[in-house]
Amino acid sequence: MAVAARSLIQLPSALHLFGERRGGSGGSGGDGRAAPRFVLGVDGGATKTLAAVLDVRERRLHLGHAGPSNPDAAGAPAASRAMLHAAGEAIVAAGVGPRSLAGAVLAIAGTDTESVAQHVHAGAPAEWIVVNDVVGAWATVSGGGPGVAVIAGTGSNVFGVGPDGSCWRAGGWGQVLGDEGSGYWLGVRSIAAVLRARDGTGAPTALTGAALAHFGVTTPEALTTIVYGRPATKSELAAFAIETASEAERGDEVAIGLYRHGAEELARQVRAVVERTALRGEFPIGLIGSAFKAGPTFVDPTIDAIHCFAPRARIAVQEMAPVGGALLLALRACRAGDAISRAELDELLFQALRAADPA
Repeated sequence: MAVAARSLIQLPSALHLFGERRGGSGGSGGDGRAAPRFVLGVDGGATKTLAAVLDVRERRLHLGHAGPSNPDAAGAPAASRAMLHAAGEAIVAAGVGPRSLAGAVLAIAGTDTESVAQHVHAGAPAEWIVVNDVVGAWATVSGGGPGVAVIAGTGSNVFGVGPDGSCWRAGGWGQVLGDEGSGYWLGVRSIAAVLRARDGTGAPTALTGAALAHFGVTTPEALTTIVYGRPATKSELAAFAIETASEAERGDEVAIGLYRHGAEELARQVRAVVERTALRGEFPIGLIGSAFKAGPTFVDPTIDAIHCFAPRARIAVQEMAPVGGALLLALRACRAGDAISRAELDELLFQALRAADPA
């Protein structure tokens, strides 16, 4: 079986959960026990952490929030504290205790999932499962079956599972060594394009005016102070990709080229995952993350590039909130995978998130 960076994705947990889907017996657990009522899912990222407790019986979600929980940026201790804070807030909102949970899956961004798991288990039940966020994203795409998740948010990552349960991950090596096609990658390369335009080594671009306005400086040279001197956080640099998308929509060739390049990089990683897992014919590929909010500017070239080697793949922007994947995995872990449909869970998440943030 293909094993890629086992400690980074907590592969045994991922395969165990996949196996539950194939061999589990639905909501009752198959051994006479009552169907589980409460499960916890947590989605941790570079910008924020969201936890949700699902009350299966009442069909209600209870949310908890915390700040960033990416260990690459905050360190494993701080990341685990954020995860536990969000989880605790959701558990309190549900009016239960940690031991009332039938299953719990925490999906966290970054490269050091194993270290975060150790810190989490110092303050949480040992049964709580910690996986990389790309594993949770895969669950939102496939429901636990064969398929590929392509994350392009602040960072990027690709993970897939084949028809025989083999899995592979490509990318996800952080902002220094990877994160191709992510908001951070796009933001930094947009600033670099502005500096090349200033030098005369690159084409003129509307990104120059956009960058000066966005970062509140008057010259391209001052952007280096933002990047190196302050320095700007990963999330702050990723946020500039919103302006890159706007300029691409207005027809700026440099901005359009950056999105095309990012699409090619992500497609290259998808191809590696597809080949390693022997995915063939029709299978789902979900595009997940804030970078895809650029719409056709990014989505269309990504789909085109993937269809060059997987022409029958069903590719779509994934609408379910990433925490939904963690909840689906938590249900699989306690043999209650059929307790709620993906469509119903998606609607519950949509309503809960809209109520929590009406804007």
